[in-house]
Amino acid sequence: MQGLFSPGSVLTVLGSVLTVIGSVAYATDAPNLSLPTIFYGIPIFLGGLALKSSELPPVRRITPAAQCKELRESSATEGQLKLLKDVVRWRYGQKAHLESSLEALKLWDDDNPPQIETIEEYSFEGRYALRLRVCLNSVPRERWQALEGRLGRFFGPGLEARLEDEGPGALNICFIQPCQ
Repeated sequence: MQGLFSPGSVLTVLGSVLTVIGSVAYATDAPNLSLPTIFYGIPIFLGGLALKSSELPPVRRITPAAQCKELRESSATEGQLKLLKDVVRWRYGQKAHLESSLEALKLWDDDNPPQIETIEEYSFEGRYALRLRVCLNSVPRERWQALEGRLGRFFGPGLEARLEDEGPGALNICFIQPCQ
């Protein structure tokens, strides 16, 4: 369902509908309808296809958005909110979510970058927390573990980051709100 309503999909469908309407109008000799619909339909269709070819869908949410709304609004840090917003929206022209952040942290591989698979909001000892499940791909686990202390500070002041082993090739990164 998520892929059906991406901006690229909407523009592709809209452009194709306008192009078909314009073509039918042209074939039935209705120039008032055919010229504008073909004139706008084809570029919109091509723009939608261009977006579809470079889109990166949002990360799958484990926790429904409404479930932790109260905790998020009352105690989430600015860094946590930015992180959440960044991974749950459509991205275009990128290989992975948080691409620039992972590059800055030297946790990036151009050929096979790490991919964020899921995000979960939860309460950790009464504090707001985010858990990202990351498929490591070509970035070694040791490099992530070496930067564990820096991860939290990178995404927000006082933010605590914890790594949890998820088996071969994956790990969880938990971003926990600092103690008050």
